[in-house]
Amino acid sequence: MSDGFQAVFAELRDIMLRAGQGMTVARDESGDLELRTPGIDPKTGKPGWFGIVNMKKTYVAYHLMPLYADPRLASCVSLALAKRKHGKTCFSFTKPDPVLFAQLERLTAIALASVLSR
Repeated sequence: MSDGFQAVFAELRDIMLRAGQGMTVARDESGDLELRTPGIDPKTGKPGWFGIVNMKKTYVAYHLMPLYADPRLASCVSLALAKRKHGKTCFSFTKPDPVLFAQLERLTAIALASVLSR
């Protein structure tokens, strides 16, 4: 992995941890962060997924699982941020982007409120 990806991962990891306060850190290893919800998923009997940040071969992925569970959150995704979106929950980055990272932090905070209100 490039040093650039390390910097992107570090920033996105910090965003996920700050905006996802109250979630359980299930894994926090080099290049891999996983947060789980405090509630139990009735399908699996385990805490639900909240977010994942991990380094891939060609990008750093930021998964925000409440986007899948609450379709209303899609309206909170800016057009610029949507260009970074893969599937329903993943945003990819190859370099730091302060504007998009600020939007992602706000989106993650909104997602947290959605999870906690259920």
